[in-house]
Amino acid sequence: MKVLFEKKIDTGKIIVSPRPIWKCRTCINYNKKPSCPPYTPDWKETRDWIECFRRALLVKFQVEMENFDNEKRDVLEYLLTKEREFFKKGHEYAHALFPGDCNLCDECPHDSNGNCNRPDKKRPSISSVGIELSSLVEINFSESVLYGLILIE
Repeated sequence: MKVLFEKKIDTGKIIVSPRPIWKCRTCINYNKKPSCPPYTPDWKETRDWIECFRRALLVKFQVEMENFDNEKRDVLEYLLTKEREFFKKGHEYAHALFPGDCNLCDECPHDSNGNCNRPDKKRPSISSVGIELSSLVEINFSESVLYGLILIE
């Protein structure tokens, strides 16, 4: 995993709509993972929530597809570490959003018993809350990249 860029953005540029959530409904993890719909806030709640922030940090990661699960796990841990750093600097409401479903655990217990082993680290995916990533970056599907977002202040 390699960080390609970290870019502070104005949250007013973030578009929130039901479109990403409808796309989530076609994913095999829909209704299975705690970071995915329907276990995440709906897009209207997200729109109201984002209005409480002025800035966010958009992070682009390059990942090796041959080792995707571990690379993505590193991405999630990186985002959680950055979130903690913002918190320690006085941004008490800093909140990370993951690229896709949470895969911090090798085996997700939520699949079998509805519980999460790491509720303190669980974060919703960017799409699951209705954020249109394409409103922030030009998506190039030939790249092996993931994007994370941290709402700061």
